[in-house]
Amino acid sequence: MKSFISILLFAGTVGTMYAAHDMQLLDFSKTEISKHLIAVDARLELSANKLAVQTAHNQDWPGVTIQCPSKFWDCTGYQQITADIRNVSSHPLKIHLRVDNPGADGIRNCITQSITIPSGRRQSLSVRLYTAPWTLDKPFELVGMRGYPQPSPLDTKQINQLIFFVARPTQNYQFEISNLRAEGAVNVLNKDAFIPFIDSFGQFIHADWPGKIRTEQDLITCKEAETAAIAAYPGAEDRNSWGGWSKGPRLKAMGFFRVEKVGPNWWLMDPDGNLFWSHGVDCVGTHSETPVTLRESYFQWLPREDAEWKAFWGRGSWAPVGYYKDKGEYDTFNFAGANLLRKYGKDWYSIHAELCHQRLKSWGMNTIGNWSESSIYRLRKTPYTATLGVHARSIEGSEGYWGKFPDPFDASFKSSLQAAIEREEGKSIGDPWCLGFFVDNELSWGDETSLAMAALASPADQPAKKAFVEWLKNKYKTTDKLNSAWGGSYSSWQEIIDTQKQPDKNKALPDLKAFYSVLAEKYFELISSELKAAAPAQLYLGCRFAWANELAVRAAAKHCDVISFNRYEYSVADLSLPEGIDKPVIIGEFHFGALDRGMFHTGLKETQNQQDRADTYKEYVLGALRNPYIIGTHWFQYRDQATTGRGDGENYQIGLVDICDTPYPETISAVKEVGKLMYKYRYKTTQIQ
Repeated sequence: MKSFISILLFAGTVGTMYAAHDMQLLDFSKTEISKHLIAVDARLELSANKLAVQTAHNQDWPGVTIQCPSKFWDCTGYQQITADIRNVSSHPLKIHLRVDNPGADGIRNCITQSITIPSGRRQSLSVRLYTAPWTLDKPFELVGMRGYPQPSPLDTKQINQLIFFVARPTQNYQFEISNLRAEGAVNVLNKDAFIPFIDSFGQFIHADWPGKIRTEQDLITCKEAETAAIAAYPGAEDRNSWGGWSKGPRLKAMGFFRVEKVGPNWWLMDPDGNLFWSHGVDCVGTHSETPVTLRESYFQWLPREDAEWKAFWGRGSWAPVGYYKDKGEYDTFNFAGANLLRKYGKDWYSIHAELCHQRLKSWGMNTIGNWSESSIYRLRKTPYTATLGVHARSIEGSEGYWGKFPDPFDASFKSSLQAAIEREEGKSIGDPWCLGFFVDNELSWGDETSLAMAALASPADQPAKKAFVEWLKNKYKTTDKLNSAWGGSYSSWQEIIDTQKQPDKNKALPDLKAFYSVLAEKYFELISSELKAAAPAQLYLGCRFAWANELAVRAAAKHCDVISFNRYEYSVADLSLPEGIDKPVIIGEFHFGALDRGMFHTGLKETQNQQDRADTYKEYVLGALRNPYIIGTHWFQYRDQATTGRGDGENYQIGLVDICDTPYPETISAVKEVGKLMYKYRYKTTQIQ
């Protein structure tokens, strides 16, 4: 059970830390436990130290509910509830754990987390009770951050049940649950002494961790140590100047990057014809601005906008979600840039730009990914990806996290695309160091009817809507025939254009799906034709799917050289494409984070600590190397986000380097290990035809 073990003093803030001793929640060896287990479309078997579960697939959420034998578990002071899960199935298992208070319904009064476990493997599944390792002793509103010290959303004294389940399975699963526990200590901080909580380097004041910067001399010491490390290992010996495999087979040189299938595996080929696998990182640069307007008290130090620090002040307005949404412009400060000045002196920008290339080569990386600073990648020492954005009229009836979907039938779509391409003439277009072009990012593709339904829900002057009605006219000829198919009562084609009422989705389903494909193919075909006209020898890398359905992927496959996914999962080893499609795939974004180095949010995929993050990175990329479709993975991102968040509040611990420009040693070690072996590892299953 928990107990108080120490009083902590950090920069004037008194806090209480609970014991870090694990608390066992259940002893599976006790026979009376069986009456507290509820099987849902599953068979259960208890043994000395585990619970074996075999699920069927007759219900949406098969699994087991474990009720607390003593009514409630009191987990106050523990960071998380964890179980060890072994996947006994012959296929990967995505397993969910839901932690409940009384009245939980899947949304309220509960927290759910999941992991995907390969066949035969054992992994830990944790549900974090607190969003950060710290909480405050009194309620206190902190704004502009997705993660920050705050109370648990649950009543940690009244956790009444745990639910392990698989979601909407199409096959049976077998898994074993063991070592069910509450673990990790939560530090309770004094709210009245909490502000300010960010130091002059942009770090959390009220915690300590390995590698924390305390003085400017610490920055210099880190710089000197890294300079020596890079000199000792400047990079793998079996690489050519592009980062391709110099000791591997050499195919036809085309002067630009291209894709080719070699045996069962897809590969990139570098301009000299060597095999190339894109091991890269996004957002290579100097920026990590954080809004300070309305939050000035959070910071121990904000310099005046004098000559020395002026470059790190800015104005922002981007905030699609979060506290700053609809608040207009706000002041920002870039602690990362200020730390680079302190670390490298007055020529900090050019020194850092050169260092980025040296670092990546030493780490075994060979690609500067999306969102990176052009002044760095245009030094042309590391291959890079370029990105184009289409700023066209949207389909008004559409919706999505980042905004509405662009209308490819509107004239602004083509003109905006052409303008974006023109801006890259003489830059990335025609540059052999450019791997290719991403166009757009994480569009809201929805389900296989969404864009067609959105077109019908749009105003009468929406070009996509007019195109859909023309398509229907060509198919049905008369509205009577359309009404018969859809169960509608349209008196004319003009009525369909004028109304924003949507049809019965089930009755109109074949046509909605068919026009969805028409619209999706129009989107990709327009981009491909314009891009190939300007850069015929360079690759179209797709749209970076975050959410995709089969129709969207099939449309991309028809017109893209490479299909791109931003895939925030623990593994892509089994990523596949729709039946009949054989195309190369690139992972444009993925990451993992942990909360043991002073940050408040793990990012989209959580790990337990820095070593676990490194191990998870290694397994992810090795899984990608085993996947015959995947030709590269790009980590998001190069540097941690600001502790106090960017414009939309993201404040993730997802960098290869931290806010002080210090590489994370555990993760960099894993990156290097993968970088050294990646070509031989992938090639060992490849047979030259």
